[in-house]
Amino acid sequence: MELQWPLILFTTLTAWACGVFGCQGVLALKGAGKKSQQLLTVVSCVLLAVGGICVFFHLQHWERIFNGFGHITSGITQELIAIVVFVVVAVAYFVMARKSADGGTLPKWMAVLAIVISVVLAAVCAHSYMMPARPAWNSVLEVLSIVGAACLLGPATVAVVLAAKGEDTQALGMPAIVGSVIGAVCTAAYAAYVQMSAGSFAQVGYYFDPTHPTKAMVDAGAAIGGQAVLLWLGAVVVGAIVPLACCLLARKKGDAASWKLFGAVAAVAALAGAVCLRVAFYGAGLSVFMFY
Repeated sequence: MELQWPLILFTTLTAWACGVFGCQGVLALKGAGKKSQQLLTVVSCVLLAVGGICVFFHLQHWERIFNGFGHITSGITQELIAIVVFVVVAVAYFVMARKSADGGTLPKWMAVLAIVISVVLAAVCAHSYMMPARPAWNSVLEVLSIVGAACLLGPATVAVVLAAKGEDTQALGMPAIVGSVIGAVCTAAYAAYVQMSAGSFAQVGYYFDPTHPTKAMVDAGAAIGGQAVLLWLGAVVVGAIVPLACCLLARKKGDAASWKLFGAVAAVAALAGAVCLRVAFYGAGLSVFMFY
């Protein structure tokens, strides 16, 4: 399938925004990262806004985008609703942080709400792509891969901001490791699913050229197998294992300088891995729509 770079960037940046906002919610629950809460909220909203701008480059007639909001079951409608709710929560979060005595103390319920809406938006964004006609996409593991990307990107980014602001990074240690483990598992699980999805075409066959009835138009196995390097080296090794290793090293050392260095490396690696996974996602997105 042709690569859709605007959507690759949109899904990646949305996951990143969710990861940052969700991670700062975790810190708020622990009463940590108070000096960075307002800045992190701005960062998450900027990432989401840039992702939203990317979507418009996917459309030949962007002014017709509202035609897609005609039904609640539409994926784009659900994404819009989740994004609006996310922004409303983020604005309320920022205002509450700003009005607090120290500029960063949030009510526990607001911290929980930030975590919840972050997970919901990432899941809704990924769910829009699930469809029976594309075997490599039609799995809950695809949804978890975006949630996993958020878990990888968020803590690493937050670590850099906290270290740069001179804040105590100790409270971030365990959340960063847990997030990285979740992200690594989700990424590896979806990579394995994409590789195995080639078997879905073997069961029903793929369409054939009418003038050459014994020759398939597309070799589904080869097309999906060709994504192996992107999936395992790019998404899993670079995008999941490297960030996890960086978080483990940073927590072991425990100082802000380590979190700043290893957090930056983890964020860059997680971003590269998330892009690789989405590129492979489209590369493996062969359709069997004619059977539905």
